[in-house]
Amino acid sequence: MKRIFGMGVGIVWLGMASLAFRNSSAGWAAGHSDLGVWWGVIAGVLTIAACGALIGTWLHTRPSGA
Repeated sequence: MKRIFGMGVGIVWLGMASLAFRNSSAGWAAGHSDLGVWWGVIAGVLTIAACGALIGTWLHTRPSGA
């Protein structure tokens, strides 16, 4: 159950990062470099958090003998 919850959190954060990358791209396309930069920073932080959740869940829910 812990693995399902942890992976679910990681996937949700990847979804939010995807939306932030889209906002960043739209900001750059509209000529608003400040929005592009800051949405890109937010997307990067969310991606790092998602990878941490996915990798951490995978590492900490392995059987003891692995």
